[in-house]
Amino acid sequence: MRTTREYDAIVIGAGFAGMYLLHRLRDDLGLRVRVYERGDGVGGTWYWNRYPGARCDVESMFYSYSFSEELEQEWEWTERYPTQPEILRYADHVADRFGLREDIEFSTSVRGARYDGTTDTWTVVLEDGRRARAPFLVTAVGCLSAARVPDFEGLDSFTGETYHTGRWPHEDVDFTGKRVAVIGTGSSGIQAIPVIARQAAHVTVFQRTPNFSVPAQNGPLSPDEQRRVKADYRRLRHAARVSAAGVVTPPALGNALEVDEELRGAELDRRWAAGGTAFMNTFTDTVTDEEANRVTADYVRDRIRETVKDPDVAELLCPKDHPIGTKRICVDTDYYATYNRDNVTLVGLRGNPIERITPSGLRVGGVDHEVDVIVFATGYDAMTGPLNAIDIRGLGGISLREEWADGPRTYLGVAAAGFPNLFMVTAPGSPSVLSNMIVSIEQHVDWITDAIAHARRAGIARFEARREAQDTWVEHVNEVASHTLYPRAASWYMGANVPGKPRVFMPYLGGVGTYRRICDEVAGDGYRGFTLTAAAPARSARPART
Repeated sequence: MRTTREYDAIVIGAGFAGMYLLHRLRDDLGLRVRVYERGDGVGGTWYWNRYPGARCDVESMFYSYSFSEELEQEWEWTERYPTQPEILRYADHVADRFGLREDIEFSTSVRGARYDGTTDTWTVVLEDGRRARAPFLVTAVGCLSAARVPDFEGLDSFTGETYHTGRWPHEDVDFTGKRVAVIGTGSSGIQAIPVIARQAAHVTVFQRTPNFSVPAQNGPLSPDEQRRVKADYRRLRHAARVSAAGVVTPPALGNALEVDEELRGAELDRRWAAGGTAFMNTFTDTVTDEEANRVTADYVRDRIRETVKDPDVAELLCPKDHPIGTKRICVDTDYYATYNRDNVTLVGLRGNPIERITPSGLRVGGVDHEVDVIVFATGYDAMTGPLNAIDIRGLGGISLREEWADGPRTYLGVAAAGFPNLFMVTAPGSPSVLSNMIVSIEQHVDWITDAIAHARRAGIARFEARREAQDTWVEHVNEVASHTLYPRAASWYMGANVPGKPRVFMPYLGGVGTYRRICDEVAGDGYRGFTLTAAAPARSARPART
């Protein structure tokens, strides 16, 4: 009979959240911690997403940990926007520098986790049947880690190579001389298509929905620029933490239609030339007012028409079915210009979907497109998918998957009623994917670490979100979203890319700074909205604190 291994805390996932959790819980609190990671290395999203052109859309100097000033100063980034290999090197450096690997079990998937209300502990069951137990369980599974391929008819019949951008091979893929189909023009497709096109004999892009993209204007980072940022890191980090999206951007001009038209155009030009997502912060009302939104959207559509030589192709690439910013804004290098290449063809699927995958390619509108390779840039079952992939069961055997059948429900995006001592990093109901993920990860990990430290100091055995507090928070998240244009888009923020998934706006739109303040107030008020129950023999007494 196998022995159940005992720990003080168990963490699922060794991406940037899991690594920081291990550092805080083990090195700062002195706990016995075990991290389970299904990959054979650290890095999470950046371990799996190795597709050509994979690059972060947050600038490298700020897509990095802030918890160690020594780490900040010693690491040298090479580009304004870091590539996947560079981010993975950074993750490996952090793991080695802080000795994290010794407490991470790689190539290990978690099949399920169950809470025992009699002992106030979580038992985790691994894929191979082994078990581990701890009072606290923390999920650090990422928001975009459940890769999804649509259920195309005939998929298994294809005789060529197939790849998903979120599950890319660790070895290089050579497209030289090959006919390549890319299905999907979201963020990963927009990054991959220009790179693949420079190598392949021909690329056929199958687009259901065009997306807005802004230029990265990427380039090397000079030593002088790095020194300037590093000398001012403390101020810049604070500004990011209290900002709306966890990034420092130039201030907005004001409401779009209240700004002089000439000034409006000049500022849009300036931000377009500067590159990056700060372009979306030109005006204060871009995602709250339809007419204001059209100003920015029309500007981008005009740039697409200027760039793409074939007017019919340009119109296919111009998004017209959703306000700009309500789907993830993409950041690209030469994406639109790639359609001027002789070896790139765009096929629109709106109203004319893929009929089936054939042994030699794809059939659309009765036309067979023969290819050697299919690249699925078809996205993820975002935010809930990674958690629902694990059979998590709380009090009375209640399933998290069943609790979320009509959409995810959390308190602060960090806990769920009925699941004591379970904390979730960047779960639905938190800013998560609408922010610089590193800023949000550090905030969540610090809050969770403080909560666990408080529970241990106070002799708290059960730390549980109250259902009424959860209901109030979910209502608040929905209310904030309802005052914006976001719900108008059939986006993965809404779960619209997964057939049958409830249409619920999942992230919190109140802003990183506002969210941080709310979380701090909850903790400062004795963890308002949580029931904290003392350990035996005081279990029969009233809850120690609520």
